[in-house]
Amino acid sequence: SSNLCTEILLNTSPEETAVCNLGSVNIANHVKDGKLDLEKLEETVTTALRMLDNVIDINYYPTAEAENSNRRHRPIGLGLMGFQDALLKLGVSYASDAAVEFADHSMEAISFYALKASSMLAKERGTYSSYIGSKWDRGLLPIDTIDVLEQERGIELELDRSSTMPWDEVREHVAAHGMRNSNVMAIAPTATISTIVGVSQSIEPAYKHLYVKSNLSGEFTQVTLDLVDDLKDRGLWDADMLEALKYYDGSVQEIENVPDDIKARYLTAFEVDPEWIIKCASRRQKWIDMGQSLNLYLAEPSG
Repeated sequence: SSNLCTEILLNTSPEETAVCNLGSVNIANHVKDGKLDLEKLEETVTTALRMLDNVIDINYYPTAEAENSNRRHRPIGLGLMGFQDALLKLGVSYASDAAVEFADHSMEAISFYALKASSMLAKERGTYSSYIGSKWDRGLLPIDTIDVLEQERGIELELDRSSTMPWDEVREHVAAHGMRNSNVMAIAPTATISTIVGVSQSIEPAYKHLYVKSNLSGEFTQVTLDLVDDLKDRGLWDADMLEALKYYDGSVQEIENVPDDIKARYLTAFEVDPEWIIKCASRRQKWIDMGQSLNLYLAEPSG
């Protein structure tokens, strides 16, 4: 079964109600000196895995079926948020091959550290009770399921299978010690927590660069702070620019005195061709053992 946001793919039966404890890495906070800070990312992911595993044991469960499922399989879903903010720090447009490459590399790193951390927890605390016979037990990592999919479909899948991490290290550790969690990764929408943190939502381009978000807690003005900083650096941020941004509904594309390089990087969700969002998701998925919650934005009918 899946939850409302479609990133959770877990079994539900009369005896078990699927439950998953979610967490999201602020990937923008792990970009340093024009590249992904792998050392910091490993520390963050390892800590997050331990925290989410702890939640399983101390959580409140509304039904016995939910508790039975969660304690038996111990699934967790680590994802990310602030993807576009990370691209902006790198000076990259969402609608570019560079963004697709970063989607691939960043998710591979999260996957590598997450699987390693769960296996380390298994060594410390033991595997989840239904581990025997699982894909982990059979030596299958998410990247290996491409071969399984090819066999099921009977066709060759054309996709990038390159990697940058030492995966043999993880394979050997899982073979020796198993996994603490039946599932480890899922990319949630982060609609609320990304606002609290102050970064772009999940893996999506910014909805607009200036808009008002309304929910049960009230109305909140959302602004892309990187855009403000870039315009300040060019001496372009003033009351007139703010009014122009309001007039053009949070888009910079029609504001005449905004430089072309800024326009290219600061596209809104409706200005990014959905093909780029799909390309990023496609390259990312091979590292994930569950799914991605993803929206496509169409400014007008395309058919």
